Amino acid sequence: MRRRVVVTGMGVVTPIGKTVDAMWKALQEGKSGIDYITHFDASHFPTKFAAEVKGYDLADYIPNPDRFEFAGRNIRYAIGAAVQAVKDSGVSDQSVDPRRFGIYLGAGEGQQDFNLFMTLIAEAQRNGEFDMETFTRRGLEELNPKVEIEQEPNMPAGHLASLFNAQGPNLNCLTACAASSQAIGEATEIIRQGEADVMLSGGAHSMIHPFGVTGFNLLTALSTHNEAPRKASRPFDRDRDGFVLGEGAGILVLEELEHALKRNAPIYGEILGYGSTADAYRITDIHPDGRGATACIKMALNDAQINATDIDYINAHGTSTAVNDKVETLSIKQALGDHAYKTPVSSTKSMMGHLIAAAGCAEAIVCLKTIKDGILPPTINYETPDPDCDLDYIPNEARQGKVTRALSNSFGFGGQNVSLIFSAYKG
Repeated sequence: MRRRVVVTGMGVVTPIGKTVDAMWKALQEGKSGIDYITHFDASHFPTKFAAEVKGYDLADYIPNPDRFEFAGRNIRYAIGAAVQAVKDSGVSDQSVDPRRFGIYLGAGEGQQDFNLFMTLIAEAQRNGEFDMETFTRRGLEELNPKVEIEQEPNMPAGHLASLFNAQGPNLNCLTACAASSQAIGEATEIIRQGEADVMLSGGAHSMIHPFGVTGFNLLTALSTHNEAPRKASRPFDRDRDGFVLGEGAGILVLEELEHALKRNAPIYGEILGYGSTADAYRITDIHPDGRGATACIKMALNDAQINATDIDYINAHGTSTAVNDKVETLSIKQALGDHAYKTPVSSTKSMMGHLIAAAGCAEAIVCLKTIKDGILPPTINYETPDPDCDLDYIPNEARQGKVTRALSNSFGFGGQNVSLIFSAYKG
């Protein structure tokens, strides 16, 4: 018999709330966390806004924040979310064998000191040519090796292992926008297979820096609705023009059911299904027939051993790009059939932006809260219907509704597709 995996702890750091309760309240009220960028001077960029985490202080979560003075925002956010999740769960190295306590994150890379980097480039310019010898010499003098180490995407998982004495499996995947959902799915498999009893899983990321914004602007993926940033993320709306960069972290404590019951842990829900596919198509485009996304949803349904009609709510990937929203709608219809038209769908990226590698876990937590509270968060800024997007997107206002099983979709650049199915816990 397959080992069952439940969620016993949750933590977030997001642009609309630095706790699960704060985030959930903002989502119910339809509040946006999108505003003009303050992390750097974006006045000359095509996109001048993002969804930033405001007022974050690592000292609110741990007693020795100076230990992480060289860490990037991704690591700091991961720690804050993980501390919340572990405290919420009550798990500790006293209640679990540390060798059976692991970490699986979908965390993105950190960021360099952009201003210093540009200064070094300027110093290496000689008569219109770039002097690599000067750049290398000055870089060795000025760049901090600790910052270099901390930017690697495996570092958040390493720090969390150290903080919580998690000596079991320790992994990180970086599958673009699907990363933290993929991490949750793979962590679930590790527990199912008996290789661990408890896993911290989720993700952390911030690409709100000059390189990140430049890259997505070059791909024409970001909204340029600079006149009204809070109206910019408008998933499934006919006038959508791109996604909005966000940042933050989401962490879950995943636990084998019997292990959780023995220590009387809180149980927020069960992970029933996990599907993972690749489009095998273009790097930045979903296959126009939705073949990968459709197969992914069907794989999750099969893993959960349920029917399409058993899904009560979908938290969509819903990026607010023309291609994603159209093809995701198609994929939902292909996977769920007629039931797609009876299933409420929302994109909470309309409020918190796109947290990239961290997005999937934050949205998984939304699904679990929806199951617990019977409240379906809205898709805000939905004003003009698109004929290609013809499902029930819970426009603009939250809705009451009983949810027993929820589907969360995460589709990333590179053709990465992940679907997770969460269920209310039943003994």
